[in-house]
Amino acid sequence: MSAACPGRSFQRSFRPLAVFLLLGTAFLLQGCALSDAPVLFPKGPIALDERDLLFTAFFIMMIVAIPAIGLTLLFAWRYRRREEGAAYAPNWDGSWVVEAVVWLVPAAIVIALGTLVWTRTHEFDPYRPLASDKPAFKVQAVALDWKWLFLYPELGVASVNELAFPADRPLTIEITSDTVMNSLMIPALGGQIYAMAGMRSELNLMASEPGVFMGRNTMYSGDGFSDQHFQARAMSESDFTAWKDQVSGAPKALDAKTYLELHEKSIANPVSYYSVFEPDLFKLILRKYAPVMGPYESEAAELICRGAA
Repeated sequence: MSAACPGRSFQRSFRPLAVFLLLGTAFLLQGCALSDAPVLFPKGPIALDERDLLFTAFFIMMIVAIPAIGLTLLFAWRYRRREEGAAYAPNWDGSWVVEAVVWLVPAAIVIALGTLVWTRTHEFDPYRPLASDKPAFKVQAVALDWKWLFLYPELGVASVNELAFPADRPLTIEITSDTVMNSLMIPALGGQIYAMAGMRSELNLMASEPGVFMGRNTMYSGDGFSDQHFQARAMSESDFTAWKDQVSGAPKALDAKTYLELHEKSIANPVSYYSVFEPDLFKLILRKYAPVMGPYESEAAELICRGAA
């Protein structure tokens, strides 16, 4: 009769503790992730519809995943190694029932998911204006290295790394880039859309309530990518009026020459305000990459491009 191995005995006694620690760590990490998950806790109708689509697709996939996980655990327990284990003698050759379940159920789920995602994502067209009894508030966004410039045509002011707008009112953002490809996203309000030089894209969002939400570039664009984020501030009418008065009184003006300085690469650029900006600046940035433009546009674009005074 051989003596028991002390190392094996220790491993067996330690195994339940290791499993407990692993599950506990996973639970704590999940809690940390959920506490900062704006996709799961939306603050606007577009983000809410996108979350509902995500949950619907997830539960449809669970029709296959839950039975598969359950059967895996059942088989692992039933046919575990023991002196008098259950006999493993399958006889499934030519079983049409098994073949039908294995192939038809996943195929039906794939078809259902494809149809659902196709139809719902087309309803989330970022260019489609949102239905509301209030007019849309328009903002122009320009991606730079590594910051975001926001122009407010209705107000005649501009801001860097801060997007302010009235809550409970549609927000239309015209987007372009004056550098490499970027991507603008405010997870709490809706999906992302790309910003490309010489091209204009559009994103229509709405905040259901006042709040401060994180926005960022989700397209890797170089050294300062990790710090290229901004605050999206949805405000009440009174707070937005106060913000407008504050920015209108800013001492700096964003003319073509100042824009050249702003265009220089910078990391973690602080929030800054401009009381006025160059007329048609957004169009000039777009037309920097176009061959045809008028005399004034050509002169201003040349100034923006080359820095000539």
